[in-house]
Amino acid sequence: MFIVGRPDLGQLDRILTAQASEALTYDAVGATRGAVPAGFRHDRHVAVLGGGNRVFGRAVEGLQRWEAHRGAGLILHPAAPPIREGTTVVQMIALPGVSAVAACRIVYVVDAADRFGFAYGTLPAHPEQGEEAFVVTRDADGTVRFTITAFSRPRHPLARLGGPLTRRTQLATTRRYLDALRAVATAG
Repeated sequence: MFIVGRPDLGQLDRILTAQASEALTYDAVGATRGAVPAGFRHDRHVAVLGGGNRVFGRAVEGLQRWEAHRGAGLILHPAAPPIREGTTVVQMIALPGVSAVAACRIVYVVDAADRFGFAYGTLPAHPEQGEEAFVVTRDADGTVRFTITAFSRPRHPLARLGGPLTRRTQLATTRRYLDALRAVATAG
């Protein structure tokens, strides 16, 4: 959804409350784990963050604290959403003259020795329709990667009308996610 200007905390809270009981806007829930559905744009972006236990630990902690999202310029409501299946979160990013508000729900969490992440799916108060997964892995040789897998299509009329600009904004945000978590994982 798009809001003229910047929504205040009360507006974000009302959106969050309303979206908490809404159904996801797509059928292929969990499909970012495997074969993504037809009829959507498919994206997969991978960043090598470095190597070793320390980088992996920092990357996992950063993902748990939503640092990829904050570093991409998103405002989250609630400010520190728990990473657990069923959590609803509202994200907001300021654009010239308007704010894009995107409500999502965590649809699965991955928590294993060498793999951590989560995926969220879109709710009605989201300009897109689909799912996005954010997963940090550590390979047998110690290489740490951050992978973002998504399938989406424009849902809101302004997102559809935006065409290439909407897509460019989406890809720029993904690059900022990758860069932000890389910075967190390699700090210090």
